[in-house]
Amino acid sequence: MSVRRAKGLFVTDSEGLRGFIDESAGDPVDERGQVLVRLEDGRQALVPAGEMRGESDGSLTLPFSFDELTQAAGSRRGVGAGDRGAGDRGGAVVVPVIAEQLEVQKRKVEAGGVRIRKTVSEREEVVDEPLMREEVHVKRVPVGRVVDGPVPVRHVGNTMIVSLLEEVLVVEKRLMLKEELHITKDQVESHRPQRVRLRTEEAVIERVDGPAQMHDGNEPEG
Repeated sequence: MSVRRAKGLFVTDSEGLRGFIDESAGDPVDERGQVLVRLEDGRQALVPAGEMRGESDGSLTLPFSFDELTQAAGSRRGVGAGDRGAGDRGGAVVVPVIAEQLEVQKRKVEAGGVRIRKTVSEREEVVDEPLMREEVHVKRVPVGRVVDGPVPVRHVGNTMIVSLLEEVLVVEKRLMLKEELHITKDQVESHRPQRVRLRTEEAVIERVDGPAQMHDGNEPEG
């Protein structure tokens, strides 16, 4: 802001110390862009005009303290804060321009957690699978025929035929086929429903809120 428009205003630093802009020499801003401020405790300080901020009530404020200006100026000159240099205005202190920088950092905090609990439920299902069993039917078939020797077992389809022989007395002894056994195998399908108990696991998730804990690592502890 233009200090020419703020003549006769008070200047307050960051610690609440007040000063008054000296207008006794006319324009308060010198060729270096500094303003001579007379403090309430009698000290004087040269303040960069660009560092002063105007408030709604018409006053001016500084983002730093007059003491910081005095210490910085004394360090640069290598003398005490009360010494006067050849270029000072009425014993004023030359103050460097100070700027603040904002440094932003992010950290991860633990906001809560989850608890996983498993429950087991039961259900019944009907199992109806076909079961196979074999049944044998024996059928006697009379033959009464003379054969020359033993008759081997033979198969007709799924029927096995076993020949039974018997010796009989004749004028000459001959071998007569007395009868045959016709053995047939059939497959019978039956159903026997049974109840089988099966188990299933289910996951139940519960959120657990806890106090936020700050960690320096990349990942929250948990």
